[in-house]
Amino acid sequence: MTGLRLAIGFLTVLPVAPAGEVRMGPARAWFPLVGLGLGGVLLGLDVAAREALPPLVVGAILVAALLVLTRAIHTEGFLDCCDGLFGGYSREERLRILRDTHVGAFAVIGGAALLLLKWSAIAGIPDGARTGLLLAFPCLSRFGMVATMALFPYVREQGLGTAFQEGRGWWQVAVASATAAAVAVLFLGGGGAILLGVASVVALGLGQWMTGMLGGMTGDTYGAVNEVGEVAVLVLGIALYSAMPGIFGAPLW
Repeated sequence: MTGLRLAIGFLTVLPVAPAGEVRMGPARAWFPLVGLGLGGVLLGLDVAAREALPPLVVGAILVAALLVLTRAIHTEGFLDCCDGLFGGYSREERLRILRDTHVGAFAVIGGAALLLLKWSAIAGIPDGARTGLLLAFPCLSRFGMVATMALFPYVREQGLGTAFQEGRGWWQVAVASATAAAVAVLFLGGGGAILLGVASVVALGLGQWMTGMLGGMTGDTYGAVNEVGEVAVLVLGIALYSAMPGIFGAPLW
């Protein structure tokens, strides 16, 4: 399917996207499925590496692998947002900073905090929740991107995110929602439904705040939504499991 190929080609390093100009809107439907694929790769690496390496080293390997697999495209957007949203004092200045290719102090601080949180969270996932969380967290965070694309306006006339406004439709949101819900419940049971709600609330809250700051969303803000969503699902997933070990239920495979 063209939409799935577009999603894989955009969200990962795999060169499978069709050549030429295409409407990227249909790719949104498959964002959570691509996230599940990324989670599967992380799980495979985790199973192999944990046989020989301590958890902190494994966590660092998985964070590095995720950066490589995604070309760090979402992390770059997060860094740009740190500079733009916290370094600008007006809508126009924030949008200008988001376009700037230089890295400022806010990006350095924000990036360090993001990677530290993600690394420590992945390393600290309890064994009983590890398979489900590693599979689900990239899926649920990418559903958050789809939600913000659907519900908030795009602020620029040109930019990376404009392609996703072409060929868009609510069926894509429905497919993405069904995929994320299926993955959450299948691999994490009732706790997965809570984490899907968390990912949605985080995405919509960020979308509302960013739209208020910028007048709409940009490609960078979509990346930031994904990065914050990943950390939120991981951290709250660990907290849920620690408080109620049975909340994720038995795996259904």
